[in-house]
Amino acid sequence: MNASVFATTDIADEYGDAVYVVAPKFHSFGGVTRFCGPVKTLLAFEDNTKVRAAVEGDGAGQVLVVNGGASQRCALFGGNLAKLAADNGWAGIIINGCVRDTAELAAEKVGIKALGVHPRKSQKRDLGIYDVPVKFAGVRIYPGDWIYADEDGIILSPAKLDL
Repeated sequence: MNASVFATTDIADEYGDAVYVVAPKFHSFGGVTRFCGPVKTLLAFEDNTKVRAAVEGDGAGQVLVVNGGASQRCALFGGNLAKLAADNGWAGIIINGCVRDTAELAAEKVGIKALGVHPRKSQKRDLGIYDVPVKFAGVRIYPGDWIYADEDGIILSPAKLDL
């Protein structure tokens, strides 16, 4: 398999229990539906200050995985941040929480997966912790793990797969 044309179904078949399947709770919102890359983690509950700071930096093909505690009370990611993420080379964003500005998200060349949509913006208290293990959707995700995401789901691997 070629990394640019991978399918999560093929990865699941080929690698079996050597990879993890993230529980199928996430919906695709970005202009890119198939993405992969090394993980940068962020723990941030109802505050997207650190999310913005991350996507303002060079993504270098990484996937930002944000554990927002599955909050359904506000959005952690929206159109302005999607533009920053696309412009700064992030392969994808996975939000264990909500997004907003869905038309703007779909227009940007970055993969975005989240639990749902909420019109309310998050608070701005500069809270959050980077590069810590996060746990949600049946998996524990460590900084440096690899994410492979497409229309069929999200696969987590402790290392880059030989596709």
